Amino acid sequence: MKHQTIDGIRSIGALRSDMVSASKRERLERWAQLLERNPESHFSTLQETEYQAPVDRDLMRHPNSPIAVAYADSYFRALGMKDDTYGEAKLFFGLSDRRLHDVLCYCHHGNSVTARRAAQAVRGAIAAESRRAFWSNLMGRLHVPQLRGA
Repeated sequence: MKHQTIDGIRSIGALRSDMVSASKRERLERWAQLLERNPESHFSTLQETEYQAPVDRDLMRHPNSPIAVAYADSYFRALGMKDDTYGEAKLFFGLSDRRLHDVLCYCHHGNSVTARRAAQAVRGAIAAESRRAFWSNLMGRLHVPQLRGA
């Protein structure tokens, strides 16, 4: 039996989703890295995501979007990414509409966004998640005594 590293297995696309897992942060970090491979590339944005009905927004896609870059990655597909729609990206990366909107909406970037700028927006989502986790952890550790009524 030949032993291979996980990266070696990933490279041949033979990694099943039950063989590996990745945290939200790891997924977002990899997405940013995929985008940064060609920082001057331009990707299509999605039009007015904030004004779409949730069911319509979830179905939005473009074959040349930052989401399509993620879906083209065999590792993400092995982890269970099903397609390159807005809704799937929201679920797969665990992002809020606001954070995903920052990455790929027309109102922030115009008709297209550079890979560098999209990666910066993904990293902004990572930073926001880190801040949220910090404050959540801090508030969970604080003990606020209850006031007794007179």
